[in-house]
Amino acid sequence: MWRKLLGGLLMLGLPMFVASPASTGPVVFHRPIVAVGASQSNNWSGYNQGTVEQNGKLFSQVAGDWVVPTATQHKAHEDEYSSTWLGIGGGCVTADCLVTDATLIQTGTEQDAGDSGSSYSAWWELIPAPSITISNFTVRPGDHMHASIAEAAAGSEVWTITLQDLSRGETFTQTVPYSSTHATAEWIEETPVVVDSNGNVSVGPLPKLSTVTFDLGQTNGANAGLKASEAIQLVDFNGNVLATPSAPDKDTDGFNDCTYTGSCRAPRRS
Repeated sequence: MWRKLLGGLLMLGLPMFVASPASTGPVVFHRPIVAVGASQSNNWSGYNQGTVEQNGKLFSQVAGDWVVPTATQHKAHEDEYSSTWLGIGGGCVTADCLVTDATLIQTGTEQDAGDSGSSYSAWWELIPAPSITISNFTVRPGDHMHASIAEAAAGSEVWTITLQDLSRGETFTQTVPYSSTHATAEWIEETPVVVDSNGNVSVGPLPKLSTVTFDLGQTNGANAGLKASEAIQLVDFNGNVLATPSAPDKDTDGFNDCTYTGSCRAPRRS
């Protein structure tokens, strides 16, 4: 089984960090972008800014808020997975996405659905290490999350990761060393890679989610200034649309993300 698992991870370009053989549940991995041209991806939906696209800007801080979506099965008898997060690294460095980044520091929430119901959790991750669940969080759909990733001092490569559930008054903070390119920043809905208890490796599939609303996006302590050209649509390996981000909101620091549709309305209020 483990040979099959490792082979599947290598085919998907994932590092060989796996759960122990005693694990009985699925293991979830997050990845840098798998780009399909300039504006589509096989694993991300949302907004991505890159240092070349931003005229040489390097990213030492990213922040934003979102509302945890409700996850329900898109197809009966199918286990489905989604991750909502923000991060530095891992995205498109150039506007055409011909250059991407392999480093990634991120934090977010997980929204999964299956025959046994829906489950929600919070996590953080430093690529290429596996994600780490924040065990003392009680995440529920509708919760208002705030996240921030910031370099402690310029050039230090020491980062403070903060995730807050503002609806429940819960806060997680972790300070870690990490060597980042500082090349991209992003706000994303993702179909993660999943390894089941038999060692089978798959991407997603994506549950049906209520509209995911991102807001108060920042980079380097200032308004993110999102542009429609930075939007990324999630498609499957056959080109079918799985999730679509809206245009930016009026103050260009947020957007909506909608699953299983080719269009998505921008938030009415910013």
